[in-house]
Amino acid sequence: MWVSTKAQYGLRALVEIGLRAPRAVPLKEVAEAQGISQHYLEQIAAQLRNAGFIRSVRGAKGGYRLARPPEKVTALEVVEALEGSLAPVSCLEDPESCDKVGRCSTELLWRRVDLAMRQVLGGTTLKDLIEERRLLEAKGVIPLEARAS
Repeated sequence: MWVSTKAQYGLRALVEIGLRAPRAVPLKEVAEAQGISQHYLEQIAAQLRNAGFIRSVRGAKGGYRLARPPEKVTALEVVEALEGSLAPVSCLEDPESCDKVGRCSTELLWRRVDLAMRQVLGGTTLKDLIEERRLLEAKGVIPLEARAS
């Protein structure tokens, strides 16, 4: 249930790429704008590309573009692609892992936690996150200089 830096950085990278659409964005620019190690971001980008969230563009003006419209990508899809299971306890994904399934006083609690997290992440699109970033920039919370053109 703990969301790693991989998922956090992956979402931030997608927002950064989405902000600069339709141009292709070099990972170096994304890494600099987000304060992420370029080497680590390259590993994350490979997973994002394999999962169909971004596509690479070769050439002098190359980099990465979103492979799908931002309104068609949910935070849940991205986090699951980078993290795997989000279940707060293993028995929700693998009932065979626990002999108390169906007889556990905390099972319902963990099911509610799992559902709540899936609803929030599933109800949040990449477009929502891009719009939130634009609002933060407009308020001056994030300086526009942080986003190289």
